[in-house]
Amino acid sequence: MRKSIQKISSFKKEGKKITVLTAYDYSSAKYFDEAGVDMILVGDSLAQVALGYENTYDIGMDEMLLFTKAVSRGVKNALLIADMPFGSFQINKEQTMKNACEFIKAGANAVKIEGCNDYILECIKHLTQNSIPVIGHLGFTPMSINSIGGHKVQGKKVENTLEILRNALKLQSAGCFAIVLELMPLQSAQFITERLRIPTIGIGAGNLCDGQVLVCDDILGKYDRFKPKFARQYSNLKDIMINTAKAYCSDVESGAFPSIEESFTLDTEEMEKLENYR
Repeated sequence: MRKSIQKISSFKKEGKKITVLTAYDYSSAKYFDEAGVDMILVGDSLAQVALGYENTYDIGMDEMLLFTKAVSRGVKNALLIADMPFGSFQINKEQTMKNACEFIKAGANAVKIEGCNDYILECIKHLTQNSIPVIGHLGFTPMSINSIGGHKVQGKKVENTLEILRNALKLQSAGCFAIVLELMPLQSAQFITERLRIPTIGIGAGNLCDGQVLVCDDILGKYDRFKPKFARQYSNLKDIMINTAKAYCSDVESGAFPSIEESFTLDTEEMEKLENYR
C-alpha cells in the first residue's frame, strides 16, 4: 500500500527515520520501492546525472514529466515526489498550479519547491489549499546557485540559522508537510528540526534531521563528474558497468558470444534441406 502523507508525518513523532532516494527510471524505482524506501524523489538532479546537462537550470517540464511517468510505473509503496524545475513555479500562481497538476497527473503524490519568499509562500498555500502536497527546500538551494555564489554551506552563523528557521516556520504555516535541509552544519539542522512540527529531510545536513535523501547515482557509484562530501558510496557501478561492457566486447570479438545455447537452431530435417542449397 502506498505510504500516505500522514504516515510520513507520523514518523517524526515516532522517532522513525525517513528514507528518501532519487530515481529516474522504471527499474531503479521498482527496486528502491521493493527495498522499502519511504519516499522516492524524481529530482531535477537528473539533469546532470541522467541527461548530462551542466546544471539543473537546463531541464524543463517536458523532461521532468517524462521521467516522473517512468518512475511512477515502478513505485507501489513509496510516496512519490517530483521536483518542480526552474521556471515552472516562478511565473505566477496559476502557472505553478497548472504545472503542479501535471506532475500529479503523471503519477507524483507531491511536489517539491525550493526557496522561501512571499511569492513562493503564496504559491505553496495555493497548492496545499487545493489538495496538492508540497515539500519545501531550504539551506543550499541549487536553483539559487548564481545568486549565492556556488556550493556553499548555509547556516554557519547563528543569525543565518535563525533566518533559515524563520523560513522553515513560514513554509510549515503555508502547508508544507516536510522540508529538505541541504548543506548545513548538523547543529544548525538539529536546531531547526527540533523546532518544527513537520519532518526535516537532510542532505549534507548531518544525522539529526528526521530523515535523509541522497541522489541514487551517488550511492551507486555511477556518476563520477562530482562527488559530494556527504554522499556515501555503497556500490561502484561505474567500474562494474565498464568491466561488464569490456567482457561483452571481448566475447563478441572472439566469437564466444553468442554460444550455441544462446542461439536458435534448425531441426535436423530443415538443416538437411538447407545443406542441399550449398
